[in-house]
Amino acid sequence: MIFFRVQFLLLKCITAFLFCLSLASCQETKKEVAVKRVLPEEDTRQRVAVPAYFTADSARKLGLHLDSIFKHLHKRKGFNGTVLVTKYDEVVYKGAFGFADFHRKDSLTTQTAFQLASVSKQFTAMAIMMLQEQGKLQYDDSVQQYIPSFPYHGITIRQLLTHQSGLPNYTYFSDELWPDRSKPITNDDVLNLMAEHKPAIYLQPNTRFNYSNTGYFILASIVEKASGVPFATFLQKHIFEPLQMNNTFTFNDELIAQTERVATGHTGGRQKRWPDYLDTVLGDKGMYSTVEDLYKWDQALYTQKLVKRETLEEAFTGTRQEKKIKEDYGFGWRIGHLESGDTVVYHAGLWHGYTTYLLRNPKDHSALIVLSNLPNGSLRYLKDIKQFLYPAQPDKPDDGEQSNVASAVYKN
Repeated sequence: MIFFRVQFLLLKCITAFLFCLSLASCQETKKEVAVKRVLPEEDTRQRVAVPAYFTADSARKLGLHLDSIFKHLHKRKGFNGTVLVTKYDEVVYKGAFGFADFHRKDSLTTQTAFQLASVSKQFTAMAIMMLQEQGKLQYDDSVQQYIPSFPYHGITIRQLLTHQSGLPNYTYFSDELWPDRSKPITNDDVLNLMAEHKPAIYLQPNTRFNYSNTGYFILASIVEKASGVPFATFLQKHIFEPLQMNNTFTFNDELIAQTERVATGHTGGRQKRWPDYLDTVLGDKGMYSTVEDLYKWDQALYTQKLVKRETLEEAFTGTRQEKKIKEDYGFGWRIGHLESGDTVVYHAGLWHGYTTYLLRNPKDHSALIVLSNLPNGSLRYLKDIKQFLYPAQPDKPDDGEQSNVASAVYKN
């Protein structure tokens, strides 16, 4: 009898042990599943092999070279702004030079926001690409599908993205047709002017590349129609917040008034350049951001956080039909070539006292981001900086070669 009781207790212990073992195994499996659910997003990140010569020491030396260059440009050429440079996804240099407001003498920081001018266009294009993936629009849809009163027929979303629409410049005809310059004009207001007055087109659509601010403000209006929310709200909810771009926003009088957060635009003579009635038109311009937030944007474009990789690749694919062109254009990005032979995507901007520049080199996951609130011509030295960062020799960068290029910059 005792034997059977012992045997029964032993059987219960074994059963309990196997149950616990099974439970632990299930829990471990759940942990593995949870890990696997996190990994796919991380695994989709585009990576680039880091060469042996790029070490912490070489990155530090590169940063010191860049610091010397920008200090020289600030002291001798009048550069006033912020800069951030990356290589192999790492920030190798960031700096701020001069004042956010020359009257107040408040120093710039790398967290000061600047009007991005035409660098805004890449965000407008991203909003369109996101809606295309969601099935809310197609690139070859006509503008009338979203804006029925639009008076120009035969123009598609794709042609707006690639500057093939031939539309007249709204900043010019609005000057003639908007009755009260003291009253801000909105995207809808400009669309109403176009419907009523039908300003003459520059070219027939799909004829050739003709850079168009008009096309990109219309894209912002299409984003509103297709998404059902204001353009600014869409950017905030679907791009700025997910990427934690906390110091990025579209034009807003209240935020602009916070001068400690936003750099004031200036003329070349260091006089304030106040916003005017055109600043409230969004899509072609109107975004404010910092070099640090734009670094987050740059890094996000190596992932699939916003759109699929194949969708983004189309934005970086040339579309111009003309022969013998020096550079091409995708969706909100110019496509060019460096002396090193690398193909890069970039955009520059100029608007109401601000000059901006953002270049990305996918070969070494590097970026050059420069924001200025003093358009005094100092950014023409970007060519020398690009030669320094991307020398013609495609082999291992040599400190001596880079120093020579830096010396050339100082002599200019």
